[in-house]
Amino acid sequence: MDKKRQTGNDLLGQGPLLSTEARLVEIILFLENEPVSLEKLMKMTSFSEETAKAALAQIKEHYALFLHGLDLVESQGSYHFLPSSDLHDKLRSCYGKRVDRRLSRAALETLSIVAYSQPITRREIDNIRGVASDTIIRLLREREYIKVVGRKDVPGHPCLYGTSRKFLFEFNLSSISALPKLSDIDRLRFETETTQEIETE
Repeated sequence: MDKKRQTGNDLLGQGPLLSTEARLVEIILFLENEPVSLEKLMKMTSFSEETAKAALAQIKEHYALFLHGLDLVESQGSYHFLPSSDLHDKLRSCYGKRVDRRLSRAALETLSIVAYSQPITRREIDNIRGVASDTIIRLLREREYIKVVGRKDVPGHPCLYGTSRKFLFEFNLSSISALPKLSDIDRLRFETETTQEIETE
């Protein structure tokens, strides 16, 4: 038994319980079933920013201390639960298949564009790829790798796409910030194409 697990076992029954504020935030994150921003948590609970942050910190510490099956993670200013990293391999045999065997090269390219440029519209994706992406976007939504995260404030109000929790899990990422860094060439390509899209709107 490793030292961390032994420490967790020794503290069971004598460690601090979650406060009422932390328990409320915990259940909201569970019920929402998608990343929740700090602002939304404050609005839903009527907590101050200090109280909300303290509740989140308490949940994160509690889950780590007692070796829960979930970790509380932050991604782009929003909070959600993901399977603990040490359980990924065990879960993958039941819930995850090799992504590269299920998605075509074009689908993986589109998924990477969404991941690195989100939130992004279909037209912006088309500009980066140089071809229409309607069918691939529909496939990625059906596979639950991407989802609509809002509407762009331009004429027509096109959908904005972002990645899902399933994407993070199957790619073994704790958050979007954990994505590998883009090369200078790829970053310039992404920035140039999305800038051109903005200028034409």
